[in-house]
Amino acid sequence: MTLLRKVLLGGGIAVALAAAAATAVIGPRNIIGMLRYDKRQEGTLRVGDTAPDAALVALDGRTREHLAQRLGGKPLVLVFGSFT
Repeated sequence: MTLLRKVLLGGGIAVALAAAAATAVIGPRNIIGMLRYDKRQEGTLRVGDTAPDAALVALDGRTREHLAQRLGGKPLVLVFGSFT
């Protein structure tokens, strides 16, 4: 076997192993979902613009609460993160 064939075979095996590892870690449904549904765009909000209204699910799990109704024009800061 020539050196070129060995290198190509080794590279192919490395790519196959990397793809298998990524599929095992992330999951095939998530990879397909990310590739198919990732349609992020640059936002259009600028400094000073009014934030768009957002509807969140209430603690009962069924009712949708609109933030604009609950705040009455007061400022709001939403923090998304993990505190554990």
